[in-house]
Amino acid sequence: MNIVALIIQLVSGAVGGNIAGNVMRKCDLGTVGNSIVGIFGGWLGGQIVGMLTGGGAAAPAGGIDIGSILFSVAGGGIGGGLLMALVGAIRTTMTKRA
Repeated sequence: MNIVALIIQLVSGAVGGNIAGNVMRKCDLGTVGNSIVGIFGGWLGGQIVGMLTGGGAAAPAGGIDIGSILFSVAGGGIGGGLLMALVGAIRTTMTKRA
């Protein structure tokens, strides 16, 4: 695992989680909550995209190419947004029942 790709996934996951929280106001967990869930979702989404696209292969000369950066941003952002939406929807449903 490339540390640069991991950092990109975590940051884009936090951004994706905050965007999802702002778009879906009922599922919003606050900035900190959106960021924490988004970071975890970004890591998870980045790992899934890496497995599906073969992104686990070593980059040439120890560097990182534009394709792996884009896959890390996409996987992290989408994963962070999806997990934030899922956690927010579960929280909203549970608070309505209480």
